[in-house]
Amino acid sequence: MPLTLPHGFESLQAIDEAYNPRLRAADLEAALRHQAQRSEQARRELPYRAKVPYGPTLAETLDIVPARRADAPVFFFIHSGYWRANAARDFTQVAFGPHAMDFTTVLVDYALCPAVTLDEIVRQVRAAAAWVLRHIGEHGGDPGRVVIGGHSAGGHLGAMLLNTPWRAQYGLPDNPFAGAVLVSGLYDIAPLRYSYLQPAVQLDAGIVQRNSPVHAVRRCGTPLLLSWGGLEQPAFEEQSTRMLGAWQAAGNTGEALPQPQADHFTAIHGFEDAASPLCAAMQRMVQAPGR
Repeated sequence: MPLTLPHGFESLQAIDEAYNPRLRAADLEAALRHQAQRSEQARRELPYRAKVPYGPTLAETLDIVPARRADAPVFFFIHSGYWRANAARDFTQVAFGPHAMDFTTVLVDYALCPAVTLDEIVRQVRAAAAWVLRHIGEHGGDPGRVVIGGHSAGGHLGAMLLNTPWRAQYGLPDNPFAGAVLVSGLYDIAPLRYSYLQPAVQLDAGIVQRNSPVHAVRRCGTPLLLSWGGLEQPAFEEQSTRMLGAWQAAGNTGEALPQPQADHFTAIHGFEDAASPLCAAMQRMVQAPGR
């Protein structure tokens, strides 16, 4: 009996082609060089506190870029790498725009697959968010104005934060975030079980079910913006539009921000520029009534 693949894919090769963002990068080497150079520049020029522990294991740390004033809104950024690569410091570039807007930026580190499961990564990122909500005031941030940011796998983890029952599991308000800006995220991870990533991420049916946020959207008062690059594979747009549909169907506030000239790697460049649509959305979220 032939294997039935998710989302109507006809072959494993088709899934790989749909979800390997390097295949559609306009200039991959230039994008990676930009990220490395701008992140190093941010660590050199901005105030930077590395490896602040939020949990008991060596992987559970945060990098913090404090704002220039106290009680600043907070940008809580979760990095990409398909849950098996990269680190918070590799994305310090995203602090440029928020810092110019007087945000404190928090960049989250977490353990990587296959050393840990995706379930454990989600647990760690939730623990990081809980730590920020409880302790960011000690670092000049306002816990009442935290905006989640995430890219690719980080977008997936950001959506998992939105679906978390915060009061029941953590004793925090049910809607503790001012907003979320998620870029090129993965919200139904079923196809990735059949992709080139599987040897590293080691998904099974239970992990997929527990960690596909599009299927577990709760009523949530947090406004959500979903963005993607127009030059990346259609699968990334489909992931975001399906998530937006589920989000709005649950009675939640959400909007889309396609970036026609961006690919998977350049779609987060807007976080470097306070005048960009991504940063403007963050500013609106923390200025909303009640914030």
